Amino acid sequence: MNTISANQLLTEVIRGNGRITVLTGAGISAESGIPTFRGPEGFWTIGSKDYHPQEMATFAMFCRQPETVWVWYLYRMGLCKKARPNAGHQALASMESHLKNRFTLITQNVDNLHIRAGNSPSRTLQIHGNIFQTRCASACTDEIFSLPEGLPPMAKGSVLTDAARRQLTCAKCNGWLRPHVLWFDETYNERHYHFNSALETAKRTRLLITVGTAGATTLPNHIVNLVLRNGGLMFDINVADNPFAGLAMRSDQGIFIQRPSSEALVALWRTIVSVESNL
Repeated sequence: MNTISANQLLTEVIRGNGRITVLTGAGISAESGIPTFRGPEGFWTIGSKDYHPQEMATFAMFCRQPETVWVWYLYRMGLCKKARPNAGHQALASMESHLKNRFTLITQNVDNLHIRAGNSPSRTLQIHGNIFQTRCASACTDEIFSLPEGLPPMAKGSVLTDAARRQLTCAKCNGWLRPHVLWFDETYNERHYHFNSALETAKRTRLLITVGTAGATTLPNHIVNLVLRNGGLMFDINVADNPFAGLAMRSDQGIFIQRPSSEALVALWRTIVSVESNL
């Protein structure tokens, strides 16, 4: 769609009290310095072999080598902990604060930066989980726990201490806790990954803003297709061409905004403020 601007469409949505959903991926966090999952920091060496993220981030690998997988995740947790929310994260927190129940954030990121920026857990669907949370690996309970306090980030080549092993033990069954993240050999569900809630949100969405994601997993693709099928509008924000940009450009309901997410989201937030002040 080249005949109308993003600002014009956003103005139409705000004036019509339409619901806005934002779907974020690794690109927004890359601007905070968090390496993408499939980048060089995602690989892990065990002995003489380099393991890909698709091999490490699986329940099968956890069952074989739980300590190795935990060291990898505690290393990644340290990277996430050092990062700070950027202007894009903060713009989304401001959007939620302003739009309230007309706003939903769906994120594929497990780094917790959206929550740290100020988005509320109740309006943020973390569809791939949160690296700062755990649950029982044996599923003796569905309860989700915060990562134990004082558990330190790990360096490459480290091993778990006895104290860390005790902290990563389920208090109910004495088995392992696991990171509360969606692994490659697992499927989405509602209890842990908000599958149904995300689809219901998509059905009610007037404007979907996809940010820094290439749509490599199934649920984001379902969300985009539902919004477009129901006549919703779509903005794709990304520094690089990607499948969602192609969907937006081929649709008479979409726009591709090829800018860094921090710049584009701040600009959209300013437009929301301007439109609301003139209502």
